[in-house]
Amino acid sequence: MLFARPLAELIAELERLPGVGPKSAQRLAYHLLRVSEVEAFRLSDSIRNAKLKLRFCESCQNISENTVCALCSDAGRDPTVLCVVAEPKDIAALERIHEYKGRYHVLHGLLSPMEGVGPEHLRVKELLGRLSDDRIKEVILATNPTIEGDATSLYLAKLLKPVGLLVTRLAHGMPVGGELDYADSATLLSALEFRREL
Repeated sequence: MLFARPLAELIAELERLPGVGPKSAQRLAYHLLRVSEVEAFRLSDSIRNAKLKLRFCESCQNISENTVCALCSDAGRDPTVLCVVAEPKDIAALERIHEYKGRYHVLHGLLSPMEGVGPEHLRVKELLGRLSDDRIKEVILATNPTIEGDATSLYLAKLLKPVGLLVTRLAHGMPVGGELDYADSATLLSALEFRREL
């Protein structure tokens, strides 16, 4: 064996993390062996606490320490607008701009037939259940402009439009401060397609 068994097991577990290849897993494992026991156990305790104490909000499916998350509990948020995102991290991105004041719904993934992810694997049923709230007037589909994101948005729009809701999608195209000659063809096409009147 190239590594002692406990080290090999640690490397193997780290390698299972998204975006961590064999070399990165080895670097992380050696780093964890170099830090003090206090630091290493603090990391393992935080992982254990997260797994034991966190759950999904019963309303929006965001990660929460409580049955209902802080965003859903906030009476100051607009109950007439619902923003649908793929992952909890997308909420953090939208909250950083301090402009959106509505509520959220997390799908926990995107449709991906190639990977065997269909509507039954997403939190679509929970989304449809929330539509019984007559206060919801608009659903914003805030999925990434990828094949999977577009497919998910189209699927959801077909489900939601017959309910009589305004269904919108985040615009995408040229970044602020970007230059036309540096933009790729797909970005330019998207910017042209989603242009708006001035």
